[in-house]
Formats: sequence, structure tokens, C-alpha cells
Amino acid sequence: MARMPAMEAVVEVLKSEGVDIAFGCPGAAILPLYKAMEVRGGIEHLTVRHEEGATHMADGWARTNGRVGVAIGTSGPAGTNMITGLYTAMADSIPIICVTGQAASSKLHQEAFQAVDIVDIAKPVTKWAVQIKEAATAPWIFREAFRVARSGRPGPVLIDIPVDIAQQEIEYDASIDAPLPVEAVHPHQPRVERALDLLLAAEKPLLLAGGGVIIADAAAELRELAEYLNVPVQVTLMGKGAIDEDHPLFAGITGVQTSQRYGNASFLESDTVLAVGARFGDRHTGTLEVYRGERKFIHVDIEPTQLGKVFPPDLGVVSDAKLFLQALLRTAKARDAARPAGGWVSRIAELKASLGRREDFDTTPIKAPRVYKEINEIFDENTYFVTAIGLYQIWGGQHQKAYQPRRYQICGQAGPLGWEIPAAIGVKKAAPEAEVVGIVGDYGFQYLVEELAVAAQYHVPFVLIMINNEYLGLIRQASIPYQMNYQVDIHYDEYGTDNVKVMEAYGCAGRRVTEPGDIRDTIEWARKEAVATSRPVLVEIMIEREANTPHGPAIDAVKEFEPLP
Repeated sequence: MARMPAMEAVVEVLKSEGVDIAFGCPGAAILPLYKAMEVRGGIEHLTVRHEEGATHMADGWARTNGRVGVAIGTSGPAGTNMITGLYTAMADSIPIICVTGQAASSKLHQEAFQAVDIVDIAKPVTKWAVQIKEAATAPWIFREAFRVARSGRPGPVLIDIPVDIAQQEIEYDASIDAPLPVEAVHPHQPRVERALDLLLAAEKPLLLAGGGVIIADAAAELRELAEYLNVPVQVTLMGKGAIDEDHPLFAGITGVQTSQRYGNASFLESDTVLAVGARFGDRHTGTLEVYRGERKFIHVDIEPTQLGKVFPPDLGVVSDAKLFLQALLRTAKARDAARPAGGWVSRIAELKASLGRREDFDTTPIKAPRVYKEINEIFDENTYFVTAIGLYQIWGGQHQKAYQPRRYQICGQAGPLGWEIPAAIGVKKAAPEAEVVGIVGDYGFQYLVEELAVAAQYHVPFVLIMINNEYLGLIRQASIPYQMNYQVDIHYDEYGTDNVKVMEAYGCAGRRVTEPGDIRDTIEWARKEAVATSRPVLVEIMIEREANTPHGPAIDAVKEFEPLP
């Protein structure tokens, strides 16, 4: 058996697991791993400016190609800086591995410099958090980490490596090693049969595609089933892109924030909902009594403990999304259950035609829906979008169209400010030939703005479109019931922070837009400039300062703030 440094064995494991890039920041306690990466080669590395940025880059990379992203940090604050990224990946079921250095194992009880129990800190926001205590276990712990990250409901793993362990040699032969198998979760056929019974008995059924459909690469199966049975399809915010939103069977998004009027209306008229890979988040359901109504629910999820977590379904099925949809379609075809488009599909078309929201505003200050109108018209279906949390997330969910899986990426549950810039870097590194666009708010933009330096240094081009109201807009809106507008206004001087100059400070470019008629030309300039400079380019769009997004407590009580068509 070959003998080599333990960290070189780890690098060989990483490469065999499909890792060709890592995002991180070297520090004293993790240098043995960096030395191994230098010696062994084969893994590109981007040096980040903040460890949270590394986790979001690994996250964006993983969301784009379905593989396991890797973020690396040293001991102490490096690990604690990664917690937000681990939480984000855990919440959205994204497989990443965070590797942290650690003080020498003999010093952990002595409050050594930058020694912290990162394993216990990370446990609530990971599928597995582990410290390597024996060097010989290093390759096998990494193998198991990849298996855990990919198995069932995917998610993050943290591996902590004391520096003395990392410096040891072990016996390892990469030529006879391979990834551990991931068990496929097949549906129980009697439950597939029952699900089909309920679907066929319904007069107004809906398919509801959650993020699990995207993760399972099951969009093609979803569309084929919908077309065979002529059942309209809705998506959750995390499921955007599971079906082309211009498809005649697309029935919108239901929710109390990110939703379409016709989406809520069609959901309220439905009598049976087959939810695949959806977790019934509270911003989707709103008041449960209204959401549930008298309709029947079939809930399909790969994670058994998701079933019944929010409310008890009429039928629960434990399964991988793709395997379930394949089984349901196979069962439907065996029964010759194909159905023509009937009155329910026609009704969906009527609702879509009559219950829209305006986007054609030409007033100044700019209204946000106009921005999304331009975005929909400028960019094609292959563009990758990343966006995070704020009023712009809600406007995006309501107005922006998605056409393909993995092209609309959003940190749906955790909602960390600053996610977009590092996530866009990860997306672009995973899909280097694709066009990548980050849609950001003026406040969140500054949370991880330093990662612009990473994009500039490593020539990672993308377009940033900023929706700038010089407010903590979502919190200002949330403050309305409290009858206050307190500490949410971040305006000062004429335009507050000069974000164009911020871009320029990092060696990037940007322009500010104040008139709706200038949006399209400025975005087109930014697209060309990003290619020409191979760096991020900002389009800062100044919108009306106190705009509100439609919202409400229940899906039948969403308040509109703008004039309707």
C-alpha cells in the first residue's frame, strides 16, 4: 500500500468525488491541506475575502451542477464565519462540505489560539459535523462526508482537522478507491397506485413542484406526467424553473408574498394537490386553514420526517422525486389513463389571462415591476439568475420568469443578505460559458461586497442589477402594522452610498439608472462590458423609495398596492 501525507489522500478523494474547484482562505491550521493541493494539483482554488463568501460560492457551484461544493477555512473564526453558509445550505438542501483547520489536538482543552469547538457549533446546521481524530480515518471520513451530503435530502457536512493530525502520513492507494454508493429511494408501489387514484378522481387537480424536483433533475419527468394527464403545474419559489413558465399548463406560484394573482386563484379553486419535493413553507401556505381548505393533499418527499411536519397529508409517499414521477407515469400509462385538456385547463388559461399585475409603468421614480419586465425581455432562457432576500426577492418571484431547472437560484429559507455576489461567482465557475446575472438590493449588496475582489482577481464576469430604494425595504413594509418607520431608512446625502464608485474601487464598472427608458440600454451595456473586462458590472436602478409588494396573511387575502391591469 502506498504511503503518503494524510492531506494528499484527502485531495485524491476530493478529485475522485468530482471536485475540481474549492473556495477558501488559507490559515496556519489548514496549511497542510493547502500544501497537499499544491503538490497533487487538479483542484482550482479561489482565495476569498471572507469565509462566509466561500460557503456561498460552494453553494452556488453545487446548485448549478448538482455536485458537492467545497469551502475551506482555518481554525477559530474561520469556522464560525462559515455557519451562515452551512445554515443556508441546510435549509435549501444543498450538498456542500466545509473543511476547517483546528489547533493541535493536544491543545484543545487549553484554550489554545483560535481553538473552538466548531463541531458542536455546526451540528444544528449540518447533516454531519465531525472532527478527524486519527489520521488514518481521513480519506474514509471524507468519503462518508460526500455520501452523507448527497444521500436522501442533500445538505452540508463540516469536517474539522487538527493541525497535528493533518501533518501525519497514512497508508492509502487512490487507484483502488472509489466514491461510496448512494442508496436510491424508490417509492412503494401501492402508494403510487393510491396517488394516481386520488389524482384521477379529482376534477381540479394541481401538481406542485418544489425544490426537490430541481435537486432530483426531475423536470423532464414532471412535464411528461403533466402533459400525459393534462394536469396544471404550480411551482414553489424553490421550484421555479421546474417547468417553463410559458408552458400552457403552468398555473403560477401560490403564496402570501412571492405569488401570482392567478396562482393563488387557481390554487383556491383546486380540489387535489400532488406536492413533490415541497416543504410547505409558511410564505407559501400563509394561514393553513385557508391553504388546506377542503382539498386533498398528496405529499411526496425523500425525507420521511417532512411528511406531516406542517400538516397531515391525505397520502404521504417517501421517494426520490424523479423515481416517484417515473413510477407514477409508468403506472398511469399501464392504466391507459391519459386525459385530454378539459375545462380545468381552460379555466387556468382564463385566470392567467385575467389576473395579472402591471409591469408597463413608465413613471419616475422607477417602479420595480418595470425592471423585471425589462429583465424578462432582455435575457434568454439559458441565463442563470441568483437573488437573495428582500422586496426584490418578492418582486422577482411575482414577475420574473424561469424556463429551465437550476437557472433561477434563490436562498429560499435562510435568506442571508449578501448571498448573491459569492453565489454568482460559484455559478459562473460551474457554468463558465453561461451568462450569469445577480439581482441584489442596495443593503444586502454591502454584506459581502468584498467578494467582488475575488471575481476581479480571477476574472469571473457577471452582471449585477441592483434594485435600490435606499431603505431596508422589506422591514419598512413589515413595520407598517406597528405604525412605525424606525431605523430602516439608510438614505443620506443625495443618493447614499455611491455603489458605482464601490464597484470601481474593486476594479469593476457600473452605471446608475434613474429613468425607466434607460434601463434596457444600460443592461445591454453591462452585458457587453462584463464580457469585455471579464469582471462583474453593476446596473444600479433607483426605484421609488417606499414601494410595497403585494402581501397578506392568507392566500385569499393578499393586498395589492399598485393599480391592476
